[in-house]
Amino acid sequence: MAMIPMIQFMHPGRLWALVIVVLLAIGYLILSSRRQGTRRTGGRTRLDLVLPRDSALKRHLSVIASFAAVVALVIAWAQPTGVVQVPRERATIVLTIDISKSMRAEDVEPNRLSAAQAAATEFVDLLPSTFNIALVTFGGTASIVSPPTLDRGAVKKAIESIELIPATAIGEGIHTSLDALTLAPQDPDHPDDPAPGAIVLLSDGYTNIGRDSAEAAQTAKDRGVPIYTIAYGTEYGYVYEDGHKVNVPVNHKELADVARISGGTKYAAESVGDLRSIYESLARDIGYQEQEVEVTDRYAFYALLFTLVAGLGVVSLAARWP
Repeated sequence: MAMIPMIQFMHPGRLWALVIVVLLAIGYLILSSRRQGTRRTGGRTRLDLVLPRDSALKRHLSVIASFAAVVALVIAWAQPTGVVQVPRERATIVLTIDISKSMRAEDVEPNRLSAAQAAATEFVDLLPSTFNIALVTFGGTASIVSPPTLDRGAVKKAIESIELIPATAIGEGIHTSLDALTLAPQDPDHPDDPAPGAIVLLSDGYTNIGRDSAEAAQTAKDRGVPIYTIAYGTEYGYVYEDGHKVNVPVNHKELADVARISGGTKYAAESVGDLRSIYESLARDIGYQEQEVEVTDRYAFYALLFTLVAGLGVVSLAARWP
């Protein structure tokens, strides 16, 4: 297919018809120029007998609209194509959330956990309805809170029920998320084809217990499961333990390594707005794919609009409306 900026065509050879529009435009400019010259010398042209002198603006607008309509029709005739976002047919997403006690930090309002719950709930609604979603939580241990399901309400209730526990085991969270993927229901039309899967892992801390997160990320890569990590919080976060202030900065490096090893992408969120934007971006990247489709009807619609404008202009000139 040939291509002009941002548009591709199924029949690019038909675009040569645009030369006709160019020739007509040149002809109109020549006639208008002659008419202006005749006016300056006090003469009248045949064009003056048809179009009133005080209707130059309406005449020009009508002609321009006519040319625009022809251009749109030629483009439609060439059958243009465009790229649109369409939902993927089937996949399983495991939403994996750190529930270690550092999530009590209030550097993200009202606190890390509450903001994470609200954004995760919105993320669930952003994914295509054909996607199964699972919820895994991890602190010192990891568990499947909600197995893969199409029931958005069940997943959101599970998110709301999250409670904090001590320690952080990112590696365990990844292994449990991989286990959750194996629970995804089979496609009745293709029972032997496993659904593509991905893990979206949000954490604010460092692994301090359990299996190594890098080794877990490698296991995910071996299984073809990318991990999209979100480093959540700021370097100024802190909590109080037994009356003592404990700093809980985010470990960007560990989460970046997990994403890189698994074939995913690492993000960073320091506010509720950041987190929402990341989830929206992930929903588009994971849940939708670009597909080239014919958009002839779009340009046919443009042609219709320009034709109506040109028609109204001609009627206005003929009726000598004000």
